[in-house]
Amino acid sequence: MNNIFRMTTEEECRQLLSQARQVALSALQEYDLAWTRICYIQQSDTITFKIETEEDRCYLLRIHINGMSKEVIESELMWLNGLSSCADVTVPTAIVSRAGLYVVEVVTDQDVRMCVTLMKWLEGELSDNGLTDHQVMNAGAMMARLHEAAATFTPPYNFKRPTWGIESFRKEMTRLELYYERFLSKEAWKSYQEAAEKIEIQLTSMKRNERHYGIIHADLHLGNIIFKDDQPFPIDFGRCGYGYHLYDIAGTLVGLHPYQRRLFIQGYESVRELEVDYEQNLSGFFVMFMIENFCHHAPNPRETSSLIEEQPYAQAIIRDYLNGSPFLFNPIELIEIDNK
Repeated sequence: MNNIFRMTTEEECRQLLSQARQVALSALQEYDLAWTRICYIQQSDTITFKIETEEDRCYLLRIHINGMSKEVIESELMWLNGLSSCADVTVPTAIVSRAGLYVVEVVTDQDVRMCVTLMKWLEGELSDNGLTDHQVMNAGAMMARLHEAAATFTPPYNFKRPTWGIESFRKEMTRLELYYERFLSKEAWKSYQEAAEKIEIQLTSMKRNERHYGIIHADLHLGNIIFKDDQPFPIDFGRCGYGYHLYDIAGTLVGLHPYQRRLFIQGYESVRELEVDYEQNLSGFFVMFMIENFCHHAPNPRETSSLIEEQPYAQAIIRDYLNGSPFLFNPIELIEIDNK
């Protein structure tokens, strides 16, 4: 991440968001938009703004602060615009600049070069009160259609996206080792390491083929699915790359209760069948995705309390995973946590 956009104190937040707004305003000059309003949304791997126009059309402007290269960002937008030609999927699509560019580069007053992209706004709402069973099944079917559509995409020679697998997971575990003591005991960390070893064995033994491996969203948690009339639409493809379809599925299941996980699978298989013995591998990807979430949040001290609160459940999942006990579709018996 660029140091210019690191926020620690409230005052730094205000100053840096003001700088981000200036970057956004500079980038908008490169597009043919009669915009009327710019609204800050949030900061994660990107700083995002909603852009409103005189034509009542809205756009999403992203300032990329996650360290991804211009080529990698361009490849995300190539893929999305390719998917948009498929009748069965609706995804955000890129707007090219006046110069025909997917990515606009803005140099800040601090001489930092920032990549900025603009996308069409997808209408819909997050389900803040949890998903209905119908929405869950629709979400499963939506992911299956996305995987089907991705299989029809032929990447150009300059297509560059990350791969989510054994190497990326090892990097995440290395980072977590620096911060785990904030929310894990040494004994709990050992169980995390054992789980990671088991996941690596699974990934090493799996064979790739087009039926279960390809370009995936890689971050389709419930905060990245919006609904309109109960129909789900995927957003925020910033982590898209190569990986197993079961890894993509696991990313959604992590946020669902066991009963609804089964419904999600039913929705998925209404479009696209899984292998008969998928559950064991899916369990491994579930634990992998859960641990990666902790890796992502652990460096931020403001996240520590919530990480601690999640451990009775997370460590129970890891316990059952290491014991070979089914847990995906069953209630979990929580464990008492000693973080000393």
